[in-house]
Amino acid sequence: MKLTFLGATETVTGSKYLLSYDSKKILIDCGLFQGYKELRLRNWNKLPIDPKQIDAVILTHAHIDHSGYLPILMKNGYTGPIYATKGTKDLCSIMLPDSGHIQEEDAFRANKYGYSKHKLALPLYTKLEAEKVLKQFVVVEFNEPFKIDKNFQFTLFPAGHILGASIVEIIAHHKKIVFSGDLGRRNDPIIDEPTSMVSADYLIIESTYGNRLHEKTSPFNELKKIICDTAKRGGTLLIPAFTVGRAQTVLYYIHQLKLKHAIPDIPVFVDSPMATKVTHLLEHYVGEHRLAKKECSEVSQTATYISTVEESKQLDNYAMPTIIISASGMATGGRVLHHLKAFAPYAKNTILFTGFQAGGTRGARMMNGEKEIKIHGKMIPVNARVENLDTISAHADYEEMLYWLSHFKQKPKSVFITHGELDSATSLKEKIENQFHWHCVIPTYMQTVNL
Repeated sequence: MKLTFLGATETVTGSKYLLSYDSKKILIDCGLFQGYKELRLRNWNKLPIDPKQIDAVILTHAHIDHSGYLPILMKNGYTGPIYATKGTKDLCSIMLPDSGHIQEEDAFRANKYGYSKHKLALPLYTKLEAEKVLKQFVVVEFNEPFKIDKNFQFTLFPAGHILGASIVEIIAHHKKIVFSGDLGRRNDPIIDEPTSMVSADYLIIESTYGNRLHEKTSPFNELKKIICDTAKRGGTLLIPAFTVGRAQTVLYYIHQLKLKHAIPDIPVFVDSPMATKVTHLLEHYVGEHRLAKKECSEVSQTATYISTVEESKQLDNYAMPTIIISASGMATGGRVLHHLKAFAPYAKNTILFTGFQAGGTRGARMMNGEKEIKIHGKMIPVNARVENLDTISAHADYEEMLYWLSHFKQKPKSVFITHGELDSATSLKEKIENQFHWHCVIPTYMQTVNL
């Protein structure tokens, strides 16, 4: 049995793992690369395996760095099943067409304004292609083993990251391989904590925050201060938020602060059609998260939802302080870019990031203090305050990851540390080796190992 790392090596994006056994080939996750240009260019590269030879895809969750390559895989000949939880399928039904739409918009704008080096900029895939691949999804229930053949079965366990997010446990030829996917937090206000796993022959674990601890301060107090300070300056609080997970958590905290009259009663807008759909989807998954149906409804009603492009443009001309939650969370695309052009140049405004910013993204550059960012071919000054609300991250920090690992009663033969920048992966490797004395490997891009 062989495992090939086709993504998420020394980076947090592009998750793809190819597991080969007998004559079968199974792909675990199928994500897009994001961030640095050299990573994004990999999305255009030919896979080292013909998609027609892949027998099945298993998804850990719906985020684009784990699912966004699926339309390309299908375009290049993949016709097999895509196994996922119902929550992941429903989210992909929202996120993949949106991703295709953004790809088309970016290509159109690049051609219209001539800021692409290519004579004709093309989208990676279209909205129509993204909708087509959804027909290949097969829903698998949590905690119920699913057999692909007599030598291969897998089980999906809740990972605590976003709706539908899974830890994948595979049993093949009497070997147990566990993919952590993206592990959530122990005390997230909405999503339940990750399932504890007790054994694995081989473990593939994420390391997004492998070298960091989340602040212990209350997110309520941090967000309250940021909102009040921005409103006092007469500014707008712009929150680039991941449409799945972070946007809903931010709304939850704003809802709680408004209930307590802890912040001014200023308008809150969600300017992301995708985030709007996802927020309303919470009510359909009561029982898979911590909120009751009534609370889901109340959180949803905290904001006004923007649907049309014209309404979105009008937000930039508001005379009074506002809170705008818009995608994407790393400012790599979407409507938030238009708002950044309007609000980033002015010191009275605040730009608040709410999750991990992959290297090379606009979010990472602003968090690193850069005073100019390139949007739609033009340099935009950044004079607004730039803040980071790290306490509401959807990823476990290294203490939470070590706690999750402490439940293992069997020592894995090898732990493969992925989905993290190299310094994060290296730090987590050292911590696991020191605490548990397990054999750890940080794989490289395209590396193949024998299991």
